[in-house]
Amino acid sequence: MAKGIEKLSALKVAKETKPGYYGDGGGLWLQISKSGAKSWVFRFKSPVTGKAREMGLGPLDTFSLAEARVRAKGARQIVDAGRDPIQEREAEKQRFRATVAKALTFDQCATAYIEAQRAGWKNPKHAKQWESTLATYASPVIGSLPIADVDMPLILKIIEPIWKVKNETASRLRGRIESVLDWATVRGYRSGDNPARWKGHLDTLLPAPGKVRKGGHHAALPYTGIGAFMAELRRREGIAARALEFAILTACRSGEVRGATWAEIDLQARTWTIPAARMKAGKEHRVPLSDKAVKLLEELPMMAGGEIVFFAPRGGALSDMSLTAVLRRMERGDLTAHGFRSTFRDWAGETTAFPREVIEHAMAHQLKDKAEAAYQRGDLLAKRARLMQAWGDHCAIVQTGAAATPINQPRFAAGGDK
Repeated sequence: MAKGIEKLSALKVAKETKPGYYGDGGGLWLQISKSGAKSWVFRFKSPVTGKAREMGLGPLDTFSLAEARVRAKGARQIVDAGRDPIQEREAEKQRFRATVAKALTFDQCATAYIEAQRAGWKNPKHAKQWESTLATYASPVIGSLPIADVDMPLILKIIEPIWKVKNETASRLRGRIESVLDWATVRGYRSGDNPARWKGHLDTLLPAPGKVRKGGHHAALPYTGIGAFMAELRRREGIAARALEFAILTACRSGEVRGATWAEIDLQARTWTIPAARMKAGKEHRVPLSDKAVKLLEELPMMAGGEIVFFAPRGGALSDMSLTAVLRRMERGDLTAHGFRSTFRDWAGETTAFPREVIEHAMAHQLKDKAEAAYQRGDLLAKRARLMQAWGDHCAIVQTGAAATPINQPRFAAGGDK
């Protein structure tokens, strides 16, 4: 045994109670605190900084004298190699934390991402939609896997089965997975390309969403059949049926219709003003009301003290499935409420002379051409009023055979104020 090493005995360590430091040699010390707690420390001069340092080696009730000597020997070897054992230990802790972090599962990262974004989402339902979509399609495949292990084959396993039959859902799902993976990359939980990225990546393996949707799950009712459909719909009783009819007549989204309040509607001015908070684009939208739309509102029952136009049987707004339920009862499960916006768009674009910007404004779409949008600052209400009246009239025509929608009649013309 080297001189000056292993000065302490197990008996001395067990019986000593006076606070202070008791050297075993080789930098190993028994430390007794004022409270009587005993622990091991290693004192050394850092070869990196040249300063005296003290490193804890653990409590006596966890490490015996013999075990503490082994730990002290390992620390001396690091010092002899010209390194600092405290820095080495901290580096090892960092590596361990990094390993644990990279082992975070996709579900854990998705939850963290949603929580980080929740405050910035205007609609509280947005978070629930994210959670529902990821839980339904992504979690069964990659939910329990480390985020670092999510690769292209796994993404395709999730997306491909629904890409053609539920393309809108699949597209949203892909974008949400991409966002979660981007977040994990920035956080350092994964590295490399994002396997859920569309441009220059998945677009080489999957058909473009626009091409799939033309004959897919969300196929719109041909505009030549809208009159017959509306005639059948008007025979249906119930608030949900009226909400669907109103959504078709105004070419608005289901959520905008279900959340409509009487305070938003001015029957005298024949307008419905949807506040920015309830619009997808976050911008107030004025909807001109046709004769059919006004008549529908005038004939609606009103719940005493209620603000909601299309209220549920027990009060409050209709659920997001209520309009779908109407279509199912009509045995038109092939249609969706949102699909009637496409019906309107096809009719307006193919059978009327209204300019494209008027039609796009009617659907509350943002103009893609920034220069065009900059010049088009008004909301074209007067022109849109004529467009929506023409649409309401068209919805009352039950066509047979090759009968065509009357087009370019004076009342349908594109002139008027912006």
